[in-house]
Amino acid sequence: MEKEEKKILSISVRNLVEFVLRSGDLDNRHSFTAEKNAMLEGGRIHRKIQRRMGADYKAEVTLKHVVEEDQFQILVEGRADGIIDRPDELIIDEIKGIYMDLSYLEEPFSVHLAQAMCYGYFYCFDKQKNGAVIQMTYCNIETEEIRRFQTEKTFEELEIWFQGLIHEYVKWARYLYSHGIRRDESIRDLEFPYPYRQGQRELAVSVFRSIKRKRNLFIQAPTGIGKTLSTAFPAVKAIGEGLGDKLFYLTAKTITRGVAEESFDILREKGLYFSTVTITAKEKLCFLEKPECNPDACPYAKGHFDRVGDCIYDIIHKEFGITREVILRYAGEYRVCPFELCLDISNWVDGVICDYNYVFDPDVRLKRYFSEGITGDYLFLVDEAHNLVPRAREMYSATIWKEDFLLIKKVIKPMDEKISRLLDRCNKELLEMKRQCESFRILEDVRFFVTSVMTLFGEMEPFMEKNPEFGDRDLVLDFFFALRQFLNIYDRLDDNYRIYTELMGDGRFMLRLFCINPSKNLQECLNKGNSTIFFSATLLPVSYYKELLSGDQEEYAVYAHSPFDQKNRLLMIGTDVSSRYTRRNRNEYRKVADYISNIVSARKGNYLVFLPSYQYLREMEAILPERISQDGTITCAAQASHMNEQDREEFLMEFSREREDSFVGLCVMGGVFSEGIDLKEERLIGVIIVGTGLPMVCTEQEILKDYFEERSSKGFDYAYQYPGMNKVMQAAGRVIRTVKDEGIIALLDERFLRPDYQVLFPREWDSFYEVKLKNVKEVAGHFWDSRHEEEKSDGIHTEITTI
Repeated sequence: MEKEEKKILSISVRNLVEFVLRSGDLDNRHSFTAEKNAMLEGGRIHRKIQRRMGADYKAEVTLKHVVEEDQFQILVEGRADGIIDRPDELIIDEIKGIYMDLSYLEEPFSVHLAQAMCYGYFYCFDKQKNGAVIQMTYCNIETEEIRRFQTEKTFEELEIWFQGLIHEYVKWARYLYSHGIRRDESIRDLEFPYPYRQGQRELAVSVFRSIKRKRNLFIQAPTGIGKTLSTAFPAVKAIGEGLGDKLFYLTAKTITRGVAEESFDILREKGLYFSTVTITAKEKLCFLEKPECNPDACPYAKGHFDRVGDCIYDIIHKEFGITREVILRYAGEYRVCPFELCLDISNWVDGVICDYNYVFDPDVRLKRYFSEGITGDYLFLVDEAHNLVPRAREMYSATIWKEDFLLIKKVIKPMDEKISRLLDRCNKELLEMKRQCESFRILEDVRFFVTSVMTLFGEMEPFMEKNPEFGDRDLVLDFFFALRQFLNIYDRLDDNYRIYTELMGDGRFMLRLFCINPSKNLQECLNKGNSTIFFSATLLPVSYYKELLSGDQEEYAVYAHSPFDQKNRLLMIGTDVSSRYTRRNRNEYRKVADYISNIVSARKGNYLVFLPSYQYLREMEAILPERISQDGTITCAAQASHMNEQDREEFLMEFSREREDSFVGLCVMGGVFSEGIDLKEERLIGVIIVGTGLPMVCTEQEILKDYFEERSSKGFDYAYQYPGMNKVMQAAGRVIRTVKDEGIIALLDERFLRPDYQVLFPREWDSFYEVKLKNVKEVAGHFWDSRHEEEKSDGIHTEITTI
């Protein structure tokens, strides 16, 4: 009975051996094989080999072993690729599919052999066997050539070896045990840090209920309701109830990661004992100007694995909100790679704050959590979830360019004639496709071309291993990774994809594997956890997001009402103006400029104007000054097409300046200023949105339209209208951020009067004013006058009650 009550700490065989056995330098020059092994583990080649092995061969055997400690148990688990158990022979088989030439492989990789030895020990322990043959089976993906390594181990040898392995891990397990006890105790008494706003309590309850039922939830919640705390708090409470053991807070932008960090800090101030790490991109963490992860180029890479364990042990005992700044401080002190340190720390904290990529992207995802065969009691909070649709499409698509093959051929030809010939063969096959393509062309299959790419890739891998330094190596390396991505995405092709070629306006030619509906690929990751909460201020229509993010229309969904007084906001629709391409002329631009001038002149303040494109923005930038020059009380600034972080900060600083005139910021709808910026109270009092946000007509959008038209007769909706309205609502969400905010939202396009657009309006847009150019200033002025009168009456009331 006592054993059953002990807390169980689980770790996968792979994570255990990789954590304990690593040592020496960090060196990405020799990591191609290891990376792809992790990526391809459990894939097609495993199944092919397993089918050939005969009736005695048991494939994918789940094995577990429990190590007893005083207060807890360590459960080590995994799946052996194959076991042959005959009366006179026991073979434990570990299969790895790789691209490299097997003649270069002199012995098995140590971590692979260690995995197999764990499985050998577990099986001998369970079945009371005296020993086993530990077999490593390596298979070349391209040629299907096989090479095996065997070593015979007695049970005693396996037992002594495993006890040494687990001994190195026990102190870490003790930390997890004691930390978990303190964490759960703190969660038990944790209260929501503020009085609930309208709708917040119901939102938190819905999140907790969904997690408890191991269901996914879609939340449409207006800006300002406090979505981050309203989702993070119940998720933390669920962990305290044993409904999850690690929280992933996923974002699309850096600024929203900061909001998540602040929310967990707030909960910690209220007594929460809960550690988080924020994973930052390698380029933003690296101490060098350019990341070069090898001991010759980076002193932090040399001996990294010899020092990183002590660094991790130190940081997890002293820090709880482990941000970029904290990572850099400790990495500098211990002289380790900050990015790798950041990833390793994620194993020992309760929550991980990171970009979508680290969970979903097959090239970037944290393989320690999301590789084949690994699952966990994960909880996913997906912030600004509307961004995940286009991001996921890109993650699960792949493109190669014909011109790249010729460019790489010039670099490699003096060094390797065979690779040069293979590059030439791929180029000729693409040239044949190009001749058959006038603009773009949908293809049924490209399997013959893929065979050529696989052959090329198989030759390039040992070449890259043998040549760690040469001119333009970075160029070749990027091409190498592009081929790898192309091959991996090709393995995913199904009815959710389209293959097409396109001849670009500049003459370049591309072949693209385009993921149209990413839900199946996303679920591959989400199914590894217990529950996912998708939330955003713009998840309308929710059926669209259910189809593209989960593929299940039966998922839970809630609509949180806005807590803000509707009297503080004026919504206007301009009925005599349009951004249609057929209407884009000098007269229409002047009319839009006059609209902006009239709205802004109704009250001095800061305004954002969102325009359909950079071309439209340039037209407005030229025309607007002449329309507002009569009184000279308006200052303008425009978003540039390429703005670095400092440029963006300087643009936003304009909204904080003290000025005697009004300020108008001209931006592109769907750009960097359309979401994620927080201009509260007087920093922004109006948003003017020109057009319905429809994406530009292009090959990809037309393919999307045709795909969904075939399936649901909603091609235009899925490809253009829904993404467009999402951009409109995101832009509109900049103006009312807090209970004290007041402002105007002006939608300048007659199409907003159509029922098919108004059905997509959020509930808080249930009333609006139809305006024309001749009366828009009067309507805006009346709104501001009414707000001024109400403020005066509130002031009088306050004065009387004070007396």
